[in-house]
Amino acid sequence: MTDSPTIVLVHGAFADAASWAPVTRALLDAGHTVLVPPVFNRSLIGDSAYIRSFVEQIDGPVLLAGHSYGGAVITVAGAADNVVGLVYVAGYALDEGESLGQLQGGFPDSELAANLVYSPYPIEGAEPGTDVSVKIDAFPAVFAGGVPEERTQVLAVSQRPLAAVAFSEAAPVAAWKTKPAWGIVSSADHTINPDVERFGYTRAGMRRQIELDAPHLAMQSHPEEVAAFIQSAIDELAADA
Repeated sequence: MTDSPTIVLVHGAFADAASWAPVTRALLDAGHTVLVPPVFNRSLIGDSAYIRSFVEQIDGPVLLAGHSYGGAVITVAGAADNVVGLVYVAGYALDEGESLGQLQGGFPDSELAANLVYSPYPIEGAEPGTDVSVKIDAFPAVFAGGVPEERTQVLAVSQRPLAAVAFSEAAPVAAWKTKPAWGIVSSADHTINPDVERFGYTRAGMRRQIELDAPHLAMQSHPEEVAAFIQSAIDELAADA
């Protein structure tokens, strides 16, 4: 690979592109081209199609990094021809034909399950959908432990909910089967059982996985380590060229 890839950072549920801000800053400071598109959190198929379209409009190679639900999104969107690698940060590495619910169902629930809020939202011409978010008072401990309280309070009241349908949609493809992948396990994760992350990464035969003593929102609590891990993936890709 002769060109350094554009790094596309994909956020997950209950968050937005700003969740990547400290890592985005670090990667920009290191001279990388970085893009952080929105994920609409309406459906796995729709969100993945949007991110794939976004990626395919980039001239040159792309390294996709996905956090949490964003890991499921890059698993599907990463099939785009110009994607050269996948980095999972406390993410779901789904198999082909597998849903979020199926992967999670093989492991004990995290604290998230007991702290979810379900709210209807309108869908034109159809029955209302269901949005899923985290209880505001539980958000700091469940989602962002280790992040300064002042920041978690803002994050808690500005969540981007995930449509419930996204939990049951099966991934039509698993890009890690054809693209190199790397993974970060957040060992202090209370949103996703860390064993879900470990299982998915091991099953995918990722080139390397590391464990951070970090909460689910590792990009906020450990941005230097996350940015360095993404840099190491780029270095490996360059060495392969």
